[in-house]
Amino acid sequence: MALTPAVTAWLKGELGSTVDLADLEVRYLRLGTARAVALEVLRERLADLRAQPATVNLSGVVGVGFAENIKAYERQIALLEDGQPPAPDDPTDPDGSNLGGIGMLHLVERPRR
Repeated sequence: MALTPAVTAWLKGELGSTVDLADLEVRYLRLGTARAVALEVLRERLADLRAQPATVNLSGVVGVGFAENIKAYERQIALLEDGQPPAPDDPTDPDGSNLGGIGMLHLVERPRR
């Protein structure tokens, strides 16, 4: 199963336009869904950020902090795990809606004995 233009566009929207498409293709073949690919890439980026010092300060010269970047990755990962935004290859119900949405349940009275 190869990357379609819609899946490629969605992945670029989630991961940025500078991603390596060959790497995404290999991941997509291995993982099977665009959401799984995006989550794997974002988790790797988050792990790389966490492996570095969160802040670097040179008194009176420069100060750099990555805490907000870490929080942003955590929020994006949480949204993707929650199913937002919908990916083009997400499974759908027979009526065309995405799975996991709000359904309707009809309650019917049982006959008395």
